Amino acid sequence: MPQPGSADAEHCTAVLRGRRSIDLFTAEAVPVEMVRAAIEVARWAPNHRLTEPWKFYLLGPAVLRSLIDLAVELEIAKKGERAGPVRRARLEAVPGMFVLTSARSEDPLVEREDYAACCCAAQNLMLYLWGKGIGVKWTTGGITRHTRFHQLLGIDATEEAVVGLFWYGVPKVIPAQKRRPVEEIVTQLS
Repeated sequence: MPQPGSADAEHCTAVLRGRRSIDLFTAEAVPVEMVRAAIEVARWAPNHRLTEPWKFYLLGPAVLRSLIDLAVELEIAKKGERAGPVRRARLEAVPGMFVLTSARSEDPLVEREDYAACCCAAQNLMLYLWGKGIGVKWTTGGITRHTRFHQLLGIDATEEAVVGLFWYGVPKVIPAQKRRPVEEIVTQLS
């Protein structure tokens, strides 16, 4: 475990503060082994009752083409024909994508805890990749709730909830970011 003030602790702090959601990527492919290594780290996220509620779907070329086609179709229906080619170009420029799901439960508390655990797993994964120079964008757009999205991935929506569609690749642009001061978000209770 990194000790306070150690180089490892400082590196961890830099990764935590430096991570950004990435919209634009270079064309460089990310080895699937690196994504699998990130998933290995992700699965160590805290999860109440040790349910390990997550499933990761790595999207290959055929599924990606089908998802892009669906996304373009939805974009055209929403914004008109001219929006289709723009959406296609944007999505085809993303080097890789995966989907994360969470197990559903009849118990609303367990389902909420499992979703939270999956969010922790997603953060673990994104931080691991960021430390390796890979950026990620976590999306939860309408496509992730569309019936055909579930069908294309073979996801049973009664058994799994989509936590997100994740784009990944080498960042072309790293956006600047700031946060509110700690004093604005902390209330000290006695």
